[in-house]
Amino acid sequence: MVGMSERTTGVVPRLQPAGSLLPLVISFGEPLKIDELSDAAGAGRSYRSFVSGLSTGYARTHFERGQDCVQVFLTPLGIRRVLGVPGKAIARQVIEVDDIAPTIGHSLGERLASVATWAERFALVGTALLRQTFQRVEPPSWISWFWRQLDGSGGQARIADLVEQTGWSHRHVAKSFGEEIGLTPKQAAGIIRFERAASDLARLPLAEIAIRHGFADQSHLTRSMLRYAGETPRDHSAAQRPTPWSALGLDPGVGLLHG
Repeated sequence: MVGMSERTTGVVPRLQPAGSLLPLVISFGEPLKIDELSDAAGAGRSYRSFVSGLSTGYARTHFERGQDCVQVFLTPLGIRRVLGVPGKAIARQVIEVDDIAPTIGHSLGERLASVATWAERFALVGTALLRQTFQRVEPPSWISWFWRQLDGSGGQARIADLVEQTGWSHRHVAKSFGEEIGLTPKQAAGIIRFERAASDLARLPLAEIAIRHGFADQSHLTRSMLRYAGETPRDHSAAQRPTPWSALGLDPGVGLLHG
């Protein structure tokens, strides 16, 4: 959970790469304009409070004057627990929070604007989200296990081996996993591999990054960067693009909500 408050006299454009965490944005300020979504619906309009589902592409956004919001990064396993819908319902889309969970949309944004400190804002959002989790249906345990295997291996676990360990057919696994998470196991693994490789940019040579994270070669890594981030590894590294993982270390303050 990250609090953001920014001011500008002009327009601030941003490029957000694909990631394995889903941003749930509760705004209490100016709207954010989403200009482009390379693999999702919902571009070409402004949003205040919204959620962005898993996608294999990047987003280009901008805001004017300022931005005030609390961003909560949900794991794919947390979608149903917090929003009450499976991942497929929001995958490859940007959706107004009021259309899914009205109690944490506009009304919560107004309450955030009425308090003065980040501690109070984090407490309001945390309470609202925890209230949302009551009486939610848990995903099948094997899907949670499957996701954790992909995530824990940096997206490099052999999917056929994981499928075999579930005891289900490949077709059933792909269908059920896709319904709950929003993407197929192969697509999810690709995002995780990109994310981990991106975290090593500027620290290791590109050829070493490619080998370490399971890419065939440096060219394969570059193509993946273009797909998931919309820019080359060199440009992505130079711009120091923010990711959900880096955002979890931001100041002035960060609140943590398990799950």
